[in-house]
Amino acid sequence: MKKTPFFVFGLAGLSLALAGALLFSQSAELKPVTIGQAMPDFTLPTYQGGTFTLSSLKGKNVMLIFPRGFAAETRWCTIDNYKYAELVDLEKSAEIRIKYNVEVVFVFPYAADVVKQWVESNPDQLEKIKGWKNPPEPDKLDEQGKARLKLWRTSYPKNFSMEKSNVPTPFPLLIDAERKITKGLGLFTTEWGGSKVDQCITSVFIVDKKGVCQFKYIGQNTTDRPEYEVLFKTLERLNKGE
Repeated sequence: MKKTPFFVFGLAGLSLALAGALLFSQSAELKPVTIGQAMPDFTLPTYQGGTFTLSSLKGKNVMLIFPRGFAAETRWCTIDNYKYAELVDLEKSAEIRIKYNVEVVFVFPYAADVVKQWVESNPDQLEKIKGWKNPPEPDKLDEQGKARLKLWRTSYPKNFSMEKSNVPTPFPLLIDAERKITKGLGLFTTEWGGSKVDQCITSVFIVDKKGVCQFKYIGQNTTDRPEYEVLFKTLERLNKGE
């Protein structure tokens, strides 16, 4: 039977669609990825409700952020809260998701109730940072205290606040309660920097519109985070097709 042009084009379109889907799904086993490899597809529930599937965002860049979470059994890592507040502020002031054609996603290695605790901790954590930066009598600090004060003011240069009754959650917060994603990517650990608690090695992945990992940053220590300007420059390059 003679194939019509419509039939041929239909087959071609189907083949391209399948090829695109395979970029996400060709690796059924979740394991660490390197730059240039297809990012394994996954689905996780979100704190906001519903589920998130990575491959559903094909055609859009995706920034996957894995915060550390706990720094001790009863203490959250304040750097995470500060960096989260900074990104929320950038989204509010510059609409970074529209500007860079990106979805920003946070992945936590905890159950839903623990992720809820993390969200609700943000206002107090930000106030704690302000207290560190503004001690009652800074002139009376000893040399060690002055060094800590300088470090805090350098590490947390901006002041952020959140209302306890209205913590902003503009980005999907994923619940990896069984740690399939965080363990599969080699990010989950029970001890880091001398802290024995369930946590993630802080990391950031940028996945391009075709589902390929184009940026990977694994924290070298518990305070190591990439600057957002570096991440935005990577997104600019991807959007230009470079």
